[in-house]
Amino acid sequence: MLDLLIYVVAGAVVGFASGLFGIGGGVVVVPVLLPIFQTQGLSMDVAMHMAVGSSLATIVVTGLSSARAHWRLGNVVLSALPWLVVGLMAGALLGAHLAAALPGDALRVIFAVFVLTLAVRMAFALQPPPGRLMPRPVVLVVAGALIGTLSSLVGIGGGTLVVPFLIWAGVTMRQAVGTSSAAGVSIAIAGSIGFILAGTGEDALPAWSTGYIYWPAVGGITVASVFLAPVGARVASRLPAVWLRRAFAVFLVIVGLRLLLSG
Repeated sequence: MLDLLIYVVAGAVVGFASGLFGIGGGVVVVPVLLPIFQTQGLSMDVAMHMAVGSSLATIVVTGLSSARAHWRLGNVVLSALPWLVVGLMAGALLGAHLAAALPGDALRVIFAVFVLTLAVRMAFALQPPPGRLMPRPVVLVVAGALIGTLSSLVGIGGGTLVVPFLIWAGVTMRQAVGTSSAAGVSIAIAGSIGFILAGTGEDALPAWSTGYIYWPAVGGITVASVFLAPVGARVASRLPAVWLRRAFAVFLVIVGLRLLLSG
């Protein structure tokens, strides 16, 4: 019961931060889960893989409502989505198996470098120039595979990568976000399956886990984040966007450096 309460509290932090900064997934979930798993006696190898796998599983649930809303609003680019999904799911499965083959410390460093890179992009509001034509299907599949692989490696839904790619391809910000939300669910599903398969047979896994997905963490974070995300969003609506962007960049730098130096 105490463990579940810990994950509910963690979910409250994740939900509030997601609503406040407009971004969630593994960028917030993985750094929250990793120290919790370690304090429960799990080695870095198991804790890091479980943090990433469990993060992807939470995105399956939380991402569905967002994707459904964008679908109803017509914010999904249907001509691009199927091709992206093919690549994203293939890449996500590959990324999960690559992650499972890496030591926990190596996966930690990859995540830290990704977070620090994202912090630079957020701090300087870097976006690719818009206005190009949508690439051919084969390019969408290849791009999706690359994005899916990296997203699954670090346990994110892929929005931080899919949105800039779609803007580069000439899609409006509204449609890029909507298409990314739908695409992110496919990454989460494929990545979760990959981490379940990769973790099957691992002796050090705790009870209530399926492969590298720990269900008490998934349940606690999912339930609490649903209630706290709107609170964070309301706070965000009262603050200047530039403040939020810079605050999130600082948060990412702290998270990235802490993970990078914790080895």
